[in-house]
Amino acid sequence: MSKQQTKELHKSVAPYAKCDTKKSVWQLINTIPPFFILWYIAYEAYQLSFWLMIPVAVVAAGFVVRTFIIFHDCTHGSFFKSKKATDFVGTLTGIMTLFPYEQWKREHSIHHATSSNLDKRGTGDIWVMTIEEYAAANKWTRLGYRLYRNPIVMFGFGPLYLILVSNRFNRKGVRPKEFWNTHLTNAAIVLIYGLMMMWIGVVPFLAIQGTIMFVAAGAGIWLFFIQHTFEDSYFEEQGEWNYVKAAIDGSSYYELPKVLQFMTGNIGFHHVHHLAPRVPNYHLEDAHENIEPLQQATKITIGSSLRSLKYKLYDNDKKAFITFKEMRERLERGEFNALKERGRVSAS
Repeated sequence: MSKQQTKELHKSVAPYAKCDTKKSVWQLINTIPPFFILWYIAYEAYQLSFWLMIPVAVVAAGFVVRTFIIFHDCTHGSFFKSKKATDFVGTLTGIMTLFPYEQWKREHSIHHATSSNLDKRGTGDIWVMTIEEYAAANKWTRLGYRLYRNPIVMFGFGPLYLILVSNRFNRKGVRPKEFWNTHLTNAAIVLIYGLMMMWIGVVPFLAIQGTIMFVAAGAGIWLFFIQHTFEDSYFEEQGEWNYVKAAIDGSSYYELPKVLQFMTGNIGFHHVHHLAPRVPNYHLEDAHENIEPLQQATKITIGSSLRSLKYKLYDNDKKAFITFKEMRERLERGEFNALKERGRVSAS
């Protein structure tokens, strides 16, 4: 894509990168109150049977995901014109979704600035190793990576780690604003959860809220994973990396049924979001439908997204993900030494 085409594309997206206060308020209304109503229904269902509560909790988890998308828009400053309103709603929805607002805003901005850049991985993204790096890695690093990419670990233990560990602590040298926002979020969670457990009981609360947040976190990890992990996803080294290509070719268009599109706040139009993060979630679909170049992004469906689970390592020569089986076959064909040496060079 030429500089002129890039300029024209950004110009085409610009009209959509404006928040609509009425739409933002309406989204708060059709997201947060339904969540609390479903939570109450889940509690009533729990009085009859734990298993009767589960389907209600799963639906409630969908509204937690939708709440997270509002939180996500706030971190980009795209939900309200007022910074104070944006920060307030961002912090509030962060407490609801168990994400510290200032911390995630910083990490996510790094993700956008480095997405698909092989030389700047490691902050706010899914761990991806190239075939050279994997060949050059020791057995413990390989084992750790294989466990990390295992679906049971990623979507089973991943939500627990995200909720209980990574979101609860500050990094070293963090700025005061981020430091205190994380502690404010943690304190609010402890207070609210403590009051709820005193009110309805420890076991009922943990059963209901635990189910809701586990499902929501697992769904969030899945969305983040699948929208950057598909066979021909774009990854490039710093010297060749291009922001527009990273957005359109390195982020997918996840075509979902309308009910799931609603629950996920249109985040399936991930290529549009990465190209123009200031576009509110409720304008993403319109931008995709009305701007032809955006329709060239890789489209994945629920079926094809499930097949993407097999992709584990990135082949920078072929510009595509491969499976562990394919990697093993390549090493058995005698490519080990060459790949290992290239891995050492790229890591140095």
